[in-house]
Amino acid sequence: MDQKLKFLKDLVEAHGTPGSESEVADVLAGYLKGVGKMSRDRLGSFICEKKGTSAAPRIMLAGHLDEVGFMVKSVNKEGFVRFLPLGGWWGHVVLGQRLIIKTRKGDVLGVVGSKPPHELRDEDRKKVIEIKDMFIDVGATSDWDVKKHLDIRPGDHIVPDSAFAVMANPNLLLAKAWDNRIGCALAAETAKQLKAASHPNTLYCVATVQEEVGLRGAQTSAFKVQPDVGIALDVGIAHDTPGTEGEEKLGGGPLIVVYDATVIPNRGLLDLVMDTAKTLRIGLQFEAVERGGTDAGKIHMTGEGVPSISLGVPSRYIHSHVSIIHRRDFDATVKLLVALVKRLDRRTVERLV
Repeated sequence: MDQKLKFLKDLVEAHGTPGSESEVADVLAGYLKGVGKMSRDRLGSFICEKKGTSAAPRIMLAGHLDEVGFMVKSVNKEGFVRFLPLGGWWGHVVLGQRLIIKTRKGDVLGVVGSKPPHELRDEDRKKVIEIKDMFIDVGATSDWDVKKHLDIRPGDHIVPDSAFAVMANPNLLLAKAWDNRIGCALAAETAKQLKAASHPNTLYCVATVQEEVGLRGAQTSAFKVQPDVGIALDVGIAHDTPGTEGEEKLGGGPLIVVYDATVIPNRGLLDLVMDTAKTLRIGLQFEAVERGGTDAGKIHMTGEGVPSISLGVPSRYIHSHVSIIHRRDFDATVKLLVALVKRLDRRTVERLV
């Protein structure tokens, strides 16, 4: 396994639900050692400052550290755990899945309870069970006190139990949390490739916290960085599986968000991204999302306003226990970002109004 692939594996296998992302930030800090000055804001967002030939403009590349997960709501007297979602989940993908509860005594393995199909009535088969009606079984029995032995408490975070894997097609990588460890990896790899390179600005590689519950870390980290240009790095939705509609596909290249519910990209910055990709002969894909958004939604409203755009890679099955990305999309997006940062000098950025 090469260094870059191991870095991706370490990122996605780290546990980091909204409000509990420090383990993932530590992986980033290890990978970026020697690249630039590292700090964190007071919510926990990670920032690596890579100086170029000029203090300004300030370029912010931001992925988010957190993954969708859950939180313990209560433990009943029989020892079964009720829980609530952190981020957007669909009930169908939660039932029967293995989860890890993060307690102060250590990790506790559990499974979301579900009825066997033999006991389902016809009308029940057509329903999506809501998460509020689900429970986690951590090995509860009448003769073994879960609360006493495991010390599971309300507020404990819960993460999917899902290992990284390279699929039979070696370009396809399967794991939890590509949303959005891949954005963090894009920012980090761009900064690393620019370590010995000249660029006419100061680059801030940022990994934000609590994106899945309201873009919170993007607001605080952008306040700390005060960027002149913001580029949110995230996954997009691949539409290359049966039953989906759209042209976005794995292996089709970087994915540009031309519209979402939180931001309309700066037109000049969008043109610059497209022109840079054309020069490099990198194919682009485009996405419009009517619900949801990325960290660009907060970054672009910092101070007097920040020219911003959101881009990244397509992924299958986001907001579930497993998702899939294409490694060539990752490599192509890093190549595009490196070239883009090199073009963002003071004069170019001043025209992005």
